[in-house]
Amino acid sequence: MQSFDFQPYITKFNAFLTIRDLAKNTGHSYNSFLRCYLSWVDTTLGIRPEDVSFEQIRSFILYLKNVKNLTNRSINAYTSQIRFLHLYVLKKPWDRYEVPSMRFTTLLPDVLTQQEIRTFIDTMPNLKHKACVALLYSSGLRVSELCHLRYKDVDRENLRLYIQPSKSRCDRFAILSVNALKILTDYWFSFGKPRGWLFPGMKPDTPIVSFTVSCFLTKHVSFLGWERNVNAHLLRHSFGTHLYEQGTDLIVIKKLLGHKSITSTTLYIHLAKKHPFDIKSPFDTDIDL
Repeated sequence: MQSFDFQPYITKFNAFLTIRDLAKNTGHSYNSFLRCYLSWVDTTLGIRPEDVSFEQIRSFILYLKNVKNLTNRSINAYTSQIRFLHLYVLKKPWDRYEVPSMRFTTLLPDVLTQQEIRTFIDTMPNLKHKACVALLYSSGLRVSELCHLRYKDVDRENLRLYIQPSKSRCDRFAILSVNALKILTDYWFSFGKPRGWLFPGMKPDTPIVSFTVSCFLTKHVSFLGWERNVNAHLLRHSFGTHLYEQGTDLIVIKKLLGHKSITSTTLYIHLAKKHPFDIKSPFDTDIDL
């Protein structure tokens, strides 16, 4: 039985999240982390959050690692919210040396070749799904950006898509591929000429949801017999990588993808197959002795 009421802590926590003006989904994730921690404090320690020591917080982190088997990156997300709780809700000091962040390995994401992209799109039997995938790849869209596209956002004359503010909180224009536009046009005429949401969902006046996109991507991977995880972000990474391989400037790619920092865009230097490995080592350069 719960020995203390979580709600006052949650309420104060969310009040500060509101001031930070975080995205809705981010707020949901942070609340989930906090509720897990408060539940552990209640059931395992039987004390109030104000009385938890740094040693006990370290015990919770070990519980996440050894019992819940979470990754170090995920554990750091929990630690961040516990820190936020201490500083802003409990008004207690925080010592990052008592509760250090866990180190984690960053692996390069997978990308598809251009031929694999063509095969994946060309073999999709459902025209709506095919149009979705064509735009995800050819315009480098986030899945949330795809889902919230409206008919009016498609600029056929200038071959561009208007992307409303999303993760980066900045609107932008993405390129619209000629080939993707052909697929999109076929879909539009075949699916009732939608003039609200470009890809309507199951319920009236609602857009398609990201879960639906994930499902039909996974289903098509199974249909092709591929043993790899193809998701919307992989298609976006493939777009950025292929642009860099064909010589597009990183600053241009940054703008097209809507990155806030060029650091995010430099990922494609490592993913590209042509650069920088076409560069000749100075040790292999002929010199006059």
